[in-house]
Amino acid sequence: MPIKGALFDFSGTLFRIESVRSWLTATLAEQGVSVDDADFERYVRELKACGALPGGPPPQHVPGRLASAWASRDESAHRHREAYTGLARQVELPDPRLYDALYDRHRTPAAWRPYPDAAEVLASLHARGVPVGVVSNIGWDLRPVFRAHGLDAYVAAYVLSFEHGVHKPDARLFHTACTLLGQDPTDVVMVGDDRHADAGASALGCDVRFVRHAPVDERPDGLRELGLAAEVA
Repeated sequence: MPIKGALFDFSGTLFRIESVRSWLTATLAEQGVSVDDADFERYVRELKACGALPGGPPPQHVPGRLASAWASRDESAHRHREAYTGLARQVELPDPRLYDALYDRHRTPAAWRPYPDAAEVLASLHARGVPVGVVSNIGWDLRPVFRAHGLDAYVAAYVLSFEHGVHKPDARLFHTACTLLGQDPTDVVMVGDDRHADAGASALGCDVRFVRHAPVDERPDGLRELGLAAEVA
């Protein structure tokens, strides 16, 4: 079936968050906080283990006091911040300002890198008249990230979980996205990296395809390999 519309996930599909090491380094510099090498390495290990970086390694354990916020973290900006700053607070950092500063850092365009073939694939679809939507489980507005990296011009619609109060795999998000693109779901392909969340689009009849969730440098052409432009109606 020819493709008439395309939906993409954000984190792990079109963009990848920086490493925990880079995240902490940048935040310490921004806040003017200095730590010795041994403490820095310990903070990196502990922040990674507790899953404090959104889009980064998942938590090895979610404390009971954060269970509710964690389960619904992508349904509101407040709960998203509560969940991730709560995870970070399991690590004894040297300055209490760092917990919110770390969270704020991850929302900046500088914290994200597009995959090497993202611009090419989105531009190719746009040039062929295929409307593109971004459907993301997220607790903040990612549009500035797309604008800063020059990809916003290729996106016709953003459907972000926190703006709708539901999260993938709920089919309502994908239905909203298809409606905004003006396309029947059976003519739309959904591209993501999460085989649970992104597979929710299949309930509407979308063709769902997956890319490997990997660091940017290790996945130079995962989107290109899907050959979407060649299937345009």
